Amino acid sequence: MTRDSSAKLADAMHVAIVNVMTFTGAVTVDSLAFRPWASITFSGARHRLRVVFDGAGAVGAAADLLPRLEDLEVDIPGLLLADLALLADSRSDDGARAWLDLEALTIDDD
Repeated sequence: MTRDSSAKLADAMHVAIVNVMTFTGAVTVDSLAFRPWASITFSGARHRLRVVFDGAGAVGAAADLLPRLEDLEVDIPGLLLADLALLADSRSDDGARAWLDLEALTIDDD
């Protein structure tokens, strides 16, 4: 598991989020950290991501995404997204910026 897997995950999450949202502002997905993970039968990594919404309606867009996280279809070459969970959410006082901190578990699909 390399940093490239975190970049792949961040890129794939961005595509998946943009595909299900009607938000017209900017959406960015940044990889914050990752650590290797393994069970008896699988290997992969746990990732921390930050999804940032910028623009009018950002807070509403972030709130709209939350119930969709469980069913979000994320296509990541060479990886399977096994779990995706919200760690924290924040927003600016003016409502034009919101961010979600997520944890994702990916499994190598080799």
